[in-house]
Amino acid sequence: MHGMDKSRIALVHDWLTGMRGGEKCLEVFCELFPKATVFTLIHKKGSVSPVIEGMDIRTSFLQSIPGIESHYRQFLPLFPSAIESFDLSDYDLVLSSSHCVAKGVRAPESALHICYCYTPMRYAWKFFDEYFAKEGPLKRWFIRKVMSHMRKWDTRSNKSIDYFIAISHNVKNRIRDFYGSEADVIYPPVDTGKSAPGIKDEGYYLIVSALVPYKRVDLAVKAFRETGRRLLVIGEGTELGSLRGSLYDHKSNIEFLGWLDDESLGRYYDGCRALIFPGEEDFGIVPVEAQSHGKPVIAYAAGGALETVIPINNSSDGEQGPTGVFFFEQTPSALNRAVDIFEASAAAFKEDRIMENAARFGRDRFKREIADYVSLRWKKHEDTE
Repeated sequence: MHGMDKSRIALVHDWLTGMRGGEKCLEVFCELFPKATVFTLIHKKGSVSPVIEGMDIRTSFLQSIPGIESHYRQFLPLFPSAIESFDLSDYDLVLSSSHCVAKGVRAPESALHICYCYTPMRYAWKFFDEYFAKEGPLKRWFIRKVMSHMRKWDTRSNKSIDYFIAISHNVKNRIRDFYGSEADVIYPPVDTGKSAPGIKDEGYYLIVSALVPYKRVDLAVKAFRETGRRLLVIGEGTELGSLRGSLYDHKSNIEFLGWLDDESLGRYYDGCRALIFPGEEDFGIVPVEAQSHGKPVIAYAAGGALETVIPINNSSDGEQGPTGVFFFEQTPSALNRAVDIFEASAAAFKEDRIMENAARFGRDRFKREIADYVSLRWKKHEDTE
């Protein structure tokens, strides 16, 4: 990249404990800057891809706490001081990959700091109740105090950031609302084009999700219990027990399959009738993955889904054609009405058109756009020094 061959580059990521959407972005950053140093709060060795594992990874003092890899979220009040403890004084470019505190790293004034922002801290700014609704009153009171402190720190810590990149226009708006800062938008990478030959409809609807409260899988379970339509749920999480327990009459139309490897997941995408997406996401990789397999998405009309799904009542724009159906209230009846609309208009959904829509979000596109963005900003940074 332009003039960056001899520059020292720091990649800063919140934590490395699994290979999720944020880590897939970090993997691309590592490919673009293979000589960079990766700074992260904690690193569970072997939990991320070989590309990331092969980097020079530096962890914070939190790494030395026994059991931290399984219980790191309980140490949230220590995250700001942990991220600020890194010494980046010798680095010329800082690229932070942040949904929590990574963006708060102390970059030197002479460095260029670009933040790829998945969202302003969800539980501190907008989704407190979705995360903590089931806690007791005393614990909720304590957490609110912590979050008030976190919001103040979160705003102050933006001072070293030269440019924000948001993962969606939805997040761009949050950055403006919460931070008073502008952001450019580069959609994250999604593995597309992996659909198997002979896509089929095996008669089931599919959910692919972590089973945590804000994902609203409970809404889909209630909706499908009412209709008896077949629903397969791929994922694990804290809500698994209560979701299974809600099926007290052991209805066989809803099955929980746990987490599956990519190959198995692909087969379930290929065989489903449509994906159900009942929560509000910052971007939402899963709906794009489903569309890359030619499958429509029935989604709650909020967040990133508004940018990745073309609803049937909006498909007259151009020749694209619809890729899904929206519902506008997070209620079982609203979701079931959307499924009814989908089934009544199934012929309108064309596999090739749906796959074309997904191709807009491919990995090669992300890598190219990030490389061009950083190169352009670096040239501007050099010219003003």
